[in-house]
Amino acid sequence: MFKIKILCFPLDTKTLCLYKEEVSVSLTKRSIRSKREEKSLPSRKGVVAIEKREHPRFNVELPLDYVRIDAKENYGGIVANASELGILVYLPEKMEIGSILKIEIFYAKGLELDSIKAIARVVWYDLPARKRWGEHRYGLQFESIDKRNFSKLQNLLKGVGKKRSPVKGK
Repeated sequence: MFKIKILCFPLDTKTLCLYKEEVSVSLTKRSIRSKREEKSLPSRKGVVAIEKREHPRFNVELPLDYVRIDAKENYGGIVANASELGILVYLPEKMEIGSILKIEIFYAKGLELDSIKAIARVVWYDLPARKRWGEHRYGLQFESIDKRNFSKLQNLLKGVGKKRSPVKGK
């Protein structure tokens, strides 16, 4: 029987994680002694999250206007984080996965207000971390975005990336 442990040791501001493989066999004095020595080492055990995204997400807090493709009413929401492929948003109404939205994200460009327009699809829905009435959290994937608006999005993310680091995990 094999067990895998992840041992994390602090190294300056980063954490170095080592994988240690243990084989369960009959206990001898030698294995008991090594287990006691292991316990005396200060180590932190936990889950290591590695960013696997091709396009990193950046924390933002931007206003958003949207309209469902099959409706005429316009609503507002908040973009919480963004990447070149999609956005995490908080919206006031409940929607089904697969819903198509026409979106417009507003941001300050110097002293002017600019916007990014796109068509996006709801790919996931989750209960928000903050429990507010009428607030729903969605993952939107860009379905259609023209070159000009995509260029604006890339420039916005580059600007945010210089100020902040990408979102960890998710």
